[in-house]
Amino acid sequence: MSKSSKQKKSGPVNHRTYRAELFRMQVELVKLQAWIKHKGLKVVIVFEGRDAAGKGGVIQRITEYLNPRICRVVALPAPNPRESTQWYFQRYVYHLPAAGEMVLMDRSWYNRAGVEHVMGFCSEAQYRSFLRECPIFERMLVRSGIILIKYWFSISEAEQERRFRSRVRNPHKRWKLSPIDLEARQRWDDYSRAKDEMFAHCDIEEAPWHVVNAERKETARLNCIHHLLGLIPYRDLTPETPALPPRGESDHHPRPPVSGQRFIPEPYR
Repeated sequence: MSKSSKQKKSGPVNHRTYRAELFRMQVELVKLQAWIKHKGLKVVIVFEGRDAAGKGGVIQRITEYLNPRICRVVALPAPNPRESTQWYFQRYVYHLPAAGEMVLMDRSWYNRAGVEHVMGFCSEAQYRSFLRECPIFERMLVRSGIILIKYWFSISEAEQERRFRSRVRNPHKRWKLSPIDLEARQRWDDYSRAKDEMFAHCDIEEAPWHVVNAERKETARLNCIHHLLGLIPYRDLTPETPALPPRGESDHHPRPPVSGQRFIPEPYR
């Protein structure tokens, strides 16, 4: 972590401070990205938590200025019939990073310990098998050289309800309310028990769970990114500002008239 990425202040954060700190840390993420590419690191970051906990928001802020060829987001849908017959971890292995890449998983193999278990989409035997095999699988990843980072976004029942109701009112976010999300409102305690059981089995030394207090979205984003920047030591590889060479002289190539091109309408001028 470079010196400039250290948090400058603590305490309540207003929106102006949030924007300034977010932009500053996004600059550091660009530096981290360059370091990952330079050193050939393989990084996987798992984002888990209850529905509406803010996982997508922090992923969006992390990736906003990064190169999608280096940093990519994996958000898999429900498995298709063929994938349902595979080894459970198989379709996730396909998306693991090569050298010089960082993968952000918006939900992950932990679906089996959460929604699949709570909603009855897997059998009890499959669930118990996952709890036994997941620590082994993650230790294999770490031994292979992958840097595995796991975040759990934690919110209260009241805050989840407030965010659900906000999504109902907001047409930009209504698509986020799936039937599974609505069912989750009725199963708060079931999800709590599933999370506790998952932590008991999968909070391992090689890949521990890092819990993010996500009650406030803005501070959760800052705290998560700040923590991430502190987990992977990196140096600033930003190149010197290049001098733009003079533009070449025009050879006066004759151009066809623009009237022959299909310009889109311009209702905004």
